[in-house]
Amino acid sequence: MSFLFRHIVIVMLLLFAKVSTAQPMQAPFEKIIVNGLHDSLSFNFIQDHRLYSERWDTLSQPKFWRYVMKLTPDSGVLNIASNRKIITTYSTKYWNSLSDSVKIRIRDSIRNEYCLKPDDKIYFTEGKGHYYDYKNAIPTISRGIEIFEKNNTDPFYAQVILLIESPGKSARSNVGALGPFQLMKGVAKNMGLRVDKEVDERKDFDRSAYAAAKLIRTICIPYADSIVRKYGIEYNPTDLWFRLLVLHVYHAGALNVAKAVDLIQPCEGSPSLIHQLWQTKTGGFGNASQNYSQIALASLFELNDIIYNNCSDLIIDAVNSSAMINSEGFENSN
Repeated sequence: MSFLFRHIVIVMLLLFAKVSTAQPMQAPFEKIIVNGLHDSLSFNFIQDHRLYSERWDTLSQPKFWRYVMKLTPDSGVLNIASNRKIITTYSTKYWNSLSDSVKIRIRDSIRNEYCLKPDDKIYFTEGKGHYYDYKNAIPTISRGIEIFEKNNTDPFYAQVILLIESPGKSARSNVGALGPFQLMKGVAKNMGLRVDKEVDERKDFDRSAYAAAKLIRTICIPYADSIVRKYGIEYNPTDLWFRLLVLHVYHAGALNVAKAVDLIQPCEGSPSLIHQLWQTKTGGFGNASQNYSQIALASLFELNDIIYNNCSDLIIDAVNSSAMINSEGFENSN
């Protein structure tokens, strides 16, 4: 009996030691301070572990965009539109030299091989490595995060928008959006910027960031909230799927996103809602709208690779991370 008693005591002590020394549960996201990316400067980023724990990195759509982001425009990929499965890579010059009839035969052969419907789209997507200049965008991301925080807005959005929209540049889009946050003229003016013949504050990084933060905080998040509340869906404003939904509102507009979600008729808030948006088209919510959160995810994975492959050290900003995690209301404050 004494041997059995000692054995039980030892087991209990080991169990107690394991519990008492267990590491605290990792926060789903945190603010990090990174050194060594540009000379001796330090930069801030938002790191979200749910990119991996929720398996976004295993999906074909972000994988596709990461591949395209590394290709130069002289190459492109044939891919299945519905799931962005890559079939093959061609030189752009060669693909453009083919006759329409040859291209039709190639696409039909892919549909037959993969048991697709006759109207399933097969795209040729040129490389975009010239556009996604993430290394030069890094200093602006850190500054954008700072401005969003000062304006009581979730800094995650600053990071992602700067990765997607004119990264490291300040280009004008083919629909007239301008600046690092790609704001339309009317939107920028509504958010308090001066846009006229003499001055266009969309070109000013700090003013553009201020307007984008206000747009996210006062328009995009409240509309995304109303879209999901319509279906009785409860959520945390920092849920990754909800943040991606907000990004869709930022890009496509609330009414277009609402129409797409109405077609889906969601029963719960989860990554599945975003996956279904990728397969939904209606009105102004088309191919570019579907792509937006896919590109956001791919950009975040690319940024993570740059950080972890090039930084000299990385520090978790515990104070600010705690503030972000415990604050569900930074987005709802005007």
